[in-house]
Amino acid sequence: MSMTNFRRLALTAMTGAALALAGCATPFKADVARFQSQLPAPQGQSFVVEASNPALQGGIEFGQYANMVAGELTRYGYRPAANGERADLIVRMDYGVDKGRERVVSSPGFGDPWYGGYYGRGFYRPVIVTGRGGRRYVYGYRDPFLWGGFGPSWGYNDVSSYTVYTSGLNLQINRAADGSRLFEGHAEAQSRDNNLQTIVPNLVEAMFTGFPGNSGERVRITVAPPEKG
Repeated sequence: MSMTNFRRLALTAMTGAALALAGCATPFKADVARFQSQLPAPQGQSFVVEASNPALQGGIEFGQYANMVAGELTRYGYRPAANGERADLIVRMDYGVDKGRERVVSSPGFGDPWYGGYYGRGFYRPVIVTGRGGRRYVYGYRDPFLWGGFGPSWGYNDVSSYTVYTSGLNLQINRAADGSRLFEGHAEAQSRDNNLQTIVPNLVEAMFTGFPGNSGERVRITVAPPEKG
Protein backbone atom coordinates (compact mmCIF):
# COMPACT_ATOMS: atom_id res chain seq x y z
CA MET A 1 0.00 0.00 0.00
CA SER A 2 1.40 3.44 -0.92
CA MET A 3 1.83 6.08 1.75
CA THR A 4 -0.80 8.22 0.01
CA ASN A 5 -3.39 5.45 0.21
CA PHE A 6 -2.37 4.71 3.80
CA ARG A 7 -2.87 8.34 4.74
CA ARG A 8 -6.28 8.47 3.08
CA LEU A 9 -7.33 5.24 4.79
CA ALA A 10 -6.22 6.54 8.18
CA LEU A 11 -8.10 9.81 7.68
CA THR A 12 -11.24 7.89 6.72
CA ALA A 13 -11.01 5.72 9.81
CA MET A 14 -10.48 8.68 12.10
CA THR A 15 -13.37 10.59 10.53
CA GLY A 16 -15.63 7.59 11.02
CA ALA A 17 -14.61 7.32 14.65
CA ALA A 18 -15.28 11.00 15.21
CA LEU A 19 -18.76 10.71 13.67
CA ALA A 20 -19.49 7.68 15.83
CA LEU A 21 -18.51 9.59 18.95
CA ALA A 22 -20.62 12.56 17.89
CA GLY A 23 -23.62 10.27 17.60
CA CYS A 24 -23.25 8.99 21.17
CA ALA A 25 -25.28 10.61 23.91
CA THR A 26 -23.16 12.78 26.19
CA PRO A 27 -23.51 12.57 29.99
CA PHE A 28 -24.81 15.69 31.72
CA LYS A 29 -22.35 17.19 34.23
CA ALA A 30 -23.35 19.69 36.90
CA ASP A 31 -21.50 21.39 39.75
CA VAL A 32 -23.62 21.15 42.88
CA ALA A 33 -23.15 23.10 46.13
CA ARG A 34 -25.39 22.36 49.12
CA PHE A 35 -25.71 23.84 52.60
CA GLN A 36 -27.92 22.68 55.44
CA SER A 37 -28.72 23.67 59.00
CA GLN A 38 -30.94 21.47 61.16
CA LEU A 39 -32.69 19.90 58.19
CA PRO A 40 -34.90 17.29 59.85
CA ALA A 41 -34.40 13.66 59.03
CA PRO A 42 -37.23 12.52 56.75
CA GLN A 43 -40.07 11.13 58.85
CA GLY A 44 -43.03 11.94 56.68
CA GLN A 45 -42.90 15.73 57.14
CA SER A 46 -45.20 17.49 54.68
CA PHE A 47 -43.98 20.05 52.13
CA VAL A 48 -45.14 22.33 49.33
CA VAL A 49 -43.05 23.47 46.35
CA GLU A 50 -43.28 27.14 45.41
CA ALA A 51 -41.58 29.35 42.83
CA SER A 52 -39.02 31.85 44.10
CA ASN A 53 -40.10 34.04 41.18
CA PRO A 54 -43.79 34.90 41.63
CA ALA A 55 -44.15 35.18 37.85
CA LEU A 56 -43.53 31.43 37.55
CA GLN A 57 -45.99 30.39 40.24
CA GLY A 58 -48.99 28.56 38.79
CA GLY A 59 -47.35 28.09 35.39
CA ILE A 60 -47.70 24.77 33.64
CA GLU A 61 -43.98 24.50 32.94
CA PHE A 62 -43.08 25.35 36.55
CA GLY A 63 -45.63 22.80 37.75
CA GLN A 64 -43.90 20.12 35.71
CA TYR A 65 -40.52 20.85 37.31
CA ALA A 66 -42.09 21.22 40.78
CA ASN A 67 -43.52 17.71 40.41
CA MET A 68 -40.02 16.42 39.72
CA VAL A 69 -38.71 18.04 42.90
CA ALA A 70 -41.69 16.69 44.85
CA GLY A 71 -41.00 13.22 43.49
CA GLU A 72 -37.39 13.36 44.68
CA LEU A 73 -38.36 14.58 48.16
CA THR A 74 -41.00 11.86 48.39
CA ARG A 75 -38.40 9.28 47.45
CA TYR A 76 -36.29 10.44 50.41
CA GLY A 77 -39.17 10.11 52.89
CA TYR A 78 -40.98 13.46 52.89
CA ARG A 79 -44.55 13.82 51.59
CA PRO A 80 -46.53 16.44 49.68
CA ALA A 81 -48.96 18.36 51.86
CA ALA A 82 -52.61 17.47 51.31
CA ASN A 83 -55.08 20.10 50.13
CA GLY A 84 -55.86 22.44 53.00
CA GLU A 85 -53.07 21.05 55.15
CA ARG A 86 -50.47 23.38 56.58
CA ALA A 87 -47.11 22.13 55.34
CA ASP A 88 -44.17 21.54 57.65
CA LEU A 89 -41.65 22.63 55.00
CA ILE A 90 -41.70 25.29 52.27
CA VAL A 91 -39.56 24.39 49.24
CA ARG A 92 -38.73 27.29 46.92
CA MET A 93 -37.25 26.70 43.50
CA ASP A 94 -35.81 28.90 40.77
CA TYR A 95 -34.14 27.97 37.47
CA GLY A 96 -32.92 29.54 34.26
CA VAL A 97 -30.38 29.61 31.44
CA ASP A 98 -28.32 32.54 30.17
CA LYS A 99 -28.09 33.86 26.61
CA GLY A 100 -24.88 31.94 25.97
CA ARG A 101 -21.41 32.95 24.92
CA GLU A 102 -19.42 32.12 21.82
CA ARG A 103 -16.48 29.75 22.09
CA VAL A 104 -13.95 29.62 19.26
CA VAL A 105 -11.71 26.63 18.59
CA SER A 106 -9.10 26.10 15.91
CA SER A 107 -7.09 23.21 14.57
CA PRO A 108 -4.13 23.49 12.18
CA GLY A 109 -4.17 22.30 8.62
CA PHE A 110 -7.81 22.33 7.45
CA GLY A 111 -8.85 19.95 10.23
CA ASP A 112 -6.39 17.29 9.05
CA PRO A 113 -5.49 15.17 12.13
CA TRP A 114 -2.14 14.30 10.55
CA TYR A 115 -1.00 17.92 10.73
CA GLY A 116 1.27 18.25 13.74
CA GLY A 117 1.63 21.98 13.27
CA TYR A 118 2.27 24.48 10.55
CA TYR A 119 5.08 26.36 8.84
CA GLY A 120 7.82 24.02 9.87
CA ARG A 121 6.25 22.68 13.08
CA GLY A 122 5.23 19.06 13.70
CA PHE A 123 5.57 16.63 10.78
CA TYR A 124 6.13 19.28 8.12
CA ARG A 125 9.52 20.86 7.48
CA PRO A 126 10.30 23.73 5.11
CA VAL A 127 12.47 22.98 2.09
CA ILE A 128 14.93 25.87 1.78
CA VAL A 129 16.60 26.51 -1.56
CA THR A 130 19.20 29.08 -2.55
CA GLY A 131 18.64 31.17 -5.64
CA ARG A 132 20.76 33.59 -7.59
CA GLY A 133 22.83 35.91 -5.52
CA GLY A 134 22.65 33.54 -2.58
CA ARG A 135 19.07 34.52 -1.70
CA ARG A 136 17.33 31.80 0.29
CA TYR A 137 13.62 31.10 0.11
CA VAL A 138 11.09 28.41 0.98
CA TYR A 139 10.41 26.10 -1.94
CA GLY A 140 7.81 23.95 -0.21
CA TYR A 141 7.11 21.81 2.85
CA ARG A 142 8.19 18.25 3.30
CA ASP A 143 5.31 15.83 3.93
CA PRO A 144 6.53 12.42 5.20
CA PHE A 145 3.24 10.79 4.25
CA LEU A 146 3.56 11.55 0.51
CA TRP A 147 6.08 9.97 -1.75
CA GLY A 148 8.84 12.46 -2.47
CA GLY A 149 8.05 14.36 0.68
CA PHE A 150 6.03 17.22 -0.82
CA GLY A 151 2.38 17.96 -0.23
CA PRO A 152 -0.12 20.77 0.19
CA SER A 153 0.84 21.60 3.76
CA TRP A 154 0.06 25.29 3.68
CA GLY A 155 -0.48 25.59 7.43
CA TYR A 156 -3.80 27.45 7.59
CA ASN A 157 -6.03 26.95 10.63
CA ASP A 158 -9.50 25.41 10.55
CA VAL A 159 -11.51 27.72 12.85
CA SER A 160 -14.99 26.93 14.14
CA SER A 161 -17.21 28.34 16.86
CA TYR A 162 -20.19 27.27 18.91
CA THR A 163 -22.36 28.70 21.69
CA VAL A 164 -22.05 27.58 25.31
CA TYR A 165 -25.00 28.11 27.67
CA THR A 166 -24.83 28.22 31.47
CA SER A 167 -27.89 27.00 33.34
CA GLY A 168 -28.71 26.90 37.01
CA LEU A 169 -31.17 25.57 39.58
CA ASN A 170 -31.60 27.08 43.06
CA LEU A 171 -33.45 25.25 45.82
CA GLN A 172 -34.31 26.43 49.32
CA ILE A 173 -36.12 24.59 52.12
CA ASN A 174 -37.55 26.62 55.00
CA ARG A 175 -39.39 25.59 58.15
CA ALA A 176 -42.96 26.78 57.69
CA ALA A 177 -43.53 27.49 61.37
CA ASP A 178 -40.88 30.19 61.75
CA GLY A 179 -39.42 30.64 58.24
CA SER A 180 -35.94 29.53 59.29
CA ARG A 181 -33.68 28.34 56.48
CA LEU A 182 -32.88 24.61 56.64
CA PHE A 183 -31.32 23.90 53.25
CA GLU A 184 -29.82 25.76 50.30
CA GLY A 185 -28.67 24.14 47.08
CA HIS A 186 -27.33 25.38 43.76
CA ALA A 187 -26.67 23.29 40.66
CA GLU A 188 -24.94 24.77 37.61
CA ALA A 189 -24.06 23.28 34.24
CA GLN A 190 -22.73 24.26 30.84
CA SER A 191 -24.07 22.85 27.61
CA ARG A 192 -24.53 23.59 23.93
CA ASP A 193 -28.30 23.30 24.42
CA ASN A 194 -30.52 25.97 26.02
CA ASN A 195 -33.70 23.88 26.12
CA LEU A 196 -34.99 24.08 29.71
CA GLN A 197 -37.23 21.06 29.20
CA THR A 198 -34.07 19.01 28.75
CA ILE A 199 -31.80 20.85 31.18
CA VAL A 200 -33.98 21.33 34.28
CA PRO A 201 -34.76 17.61 34.79
CA ASN A 202 -31.02 16.91 34.71
CA LEU A 203 -30.33 19.71 37.19
CA VAL A 204 -33.02 18.36 39.51
CA GLU A 205 -31.51 14.86 39.34
CA ALA A 206 -28.05 16.28 40.03
CA MET A 207 -29.37 18.30 42.99
CA PHE A 208 -30.89 15.22 44.62
CA THR A 209 -28.02 12.83 43.94
CA GLY A 210 -26.73 12.03 47.43
CA PHE A 211 -29.19 14.54 48.96
CA PRO A 212 -28.75 16.45 51.22
CA GLY A 213 -24.99 16.00 50.84
CA ASN A 214 -22.27 17.43 53.07
CA SER A 215 -22.90 21.03 54.04
CA GLY A 216 -20.56 23.43 52.26
CA GLU A 217 -19.24 20.82 49.84
CA ARG A 218 -19.17 21.45 46.10
CA VAL A 219 -19.28 18.30 43.98
CA ARG A 220 -19.39 17.40 40.29
CA ILE A 221 -22.41 15.22 39.55
CA THR A 222 -22.67 13.22 36.31
CA VAL A 223 -26.14 12.32 35.08
CA ALA A 224 -26.17 9.43 32.62
CA PRO A 225 -28.02 10.04 29.34
CA PRO A 226 -31.38 8.29 28.91
CA GLU A 227 -31.21 4.86 27.38
CA LYS A 228 -32.51 4.56 23.86
CA GLY A 229 -35.27 2.03 23.42
